[in-house]
Amino acid sequence: MQALWMVLASLFFSLMSVCVKFAAPHFNTFELVCYRGAIGTLIMALVCQFSGIPLKTPVPQMHFWRSLVGIVSLAAWFYAIADLPLATAMTLNYMSGIWVAAFLVFSTLRLGSMREAKQQIPIAFTVIIGFAGVVMVLRPTLEQNQIQAGIVGLLSGVIAAMAYLQVAALGKIGEPIERTVFYFSLGATVFGAFAMLLTGTSEWFWPQAGWLLPMGVLAALGQWCMSRAYNEGANMLIANLQYSGIVFSAFFGIFLFGDQIPWIGWMGILVIVLSGIAASLLKGRTLKTIPIEDH
Repeated sequence: MQALWMVLASLFFSLMSVCVKFAAPHFNTFELVCYRGAIGTLIMALVCQFSGIPLKTPVPQMHFWRSLVGIVSLAAWFYAIADLPLATAMTLNYMSGIWVAAFLVFSTLRLGSMREAKQQIPIAFTVIIGFAGVVMVLRPTLEQNQIQAGIVGLLSGVIAAMAYLQVAALGKIGEPIERTVFYFSLGATVFGAFAMLLTGTSEWFWPQAGWLLPMGVLAALGQWCMSRAYNEGANMLIANLQYSGIVFSAFFGIFLFGDQIPWIGWMGILVIVLSGIAASLLKGRTLKTIPIEDH
């Protein structure tokens, strides 16, 4: 059942990216972030209410920084989705697992012993292979004058990795995932609304504006399913099933948007997925012995 929850989460996030892709020509990135956050805030407030989880938190500062980092990552990802093939944007964002591995290696080299540093050599190798995949993925974007969106998409994965570490820190002190998601959604609403004061708002045209509601609902469903997958007992298989989202996105991109990715781009996607899986497997063996700084 855990595997099903993770596959469903990946499917919902992929469908959310489809909604973003359809809505992006009519709404700017900050509008999409705001509307996605507003719908998520309402849904998660109801979930917390029915679950008996109070919204008041003893660690508001931790939620602030987690939300800020997550919102920047979300905005960068939405920007990339608008301009890149769907599978490419999804892959660059899903590189967060490789970036977490990179942070792990760096933390070990800085804080760990020589013995612990040697243990990280296989993980460091998978990170290097993952970066080679990035070069392969970004080459088609360079040829198609999409390098800016490619770099922003890559940064979305880096920042998402930082957000995941902060979510892990919140989990360690006993913060419910529902409350964490609520504050993230609330932060996205406030951030997006403030940015809209500076950038302006777009006119609502139907049926284009109709993509905003399913975008927010699918995002909330994806987060809920992912939480269920991990709450019922996380393992390496469950963690790696998130990459099924790339398969879903590739399918949607080809059949809904006519995305065309050269063979080197597909090879880069495959390299990133395989290196991400290898990194997560290796992390699972050594994580308990390696100090990680949570900020």
